[in-house]
Amino acid sequence: MALKKSNKLPQTAALKQILKRCSSFGKKNNGYDAEGLPDDVPKGHFAVYVGENRSRYIIPISWLTHPEFQSLLQRAEDEFGFNHDMGLTIPCEEVVFRSLTSTIR
Repeated sequence: MALKKSNKLPQTAALKQILKRCSSFGKKNNGYDAEGLPDDVPKGHFAVYVGENRSRYIIPISWLTHPEFQSLLQRAEDEFGFNHDMGLTIPCEEVVFRSLTSTIR
């Protein structure tokens, strides 16, 4: 029986890709850093977009270690993948996202 090889990145590589695409490390220049990332994202945080209206939330990088948030990242990868230009989009309703993230704080 042959095993099907997954096209998904290993978890560590996926997290590094998320951080690179969605975080700001303090470089500021006309609203965007040298890599084109928004400078309104504080160091140690990254932006995600949630819900039908794609509301923007700035969240701490430390949340990446929480199982609840990792579950959301897995859903995002399954639905959208991480290699696109629309920002990290979390596929759930805003009220669900806020409820879940309130338990992480």
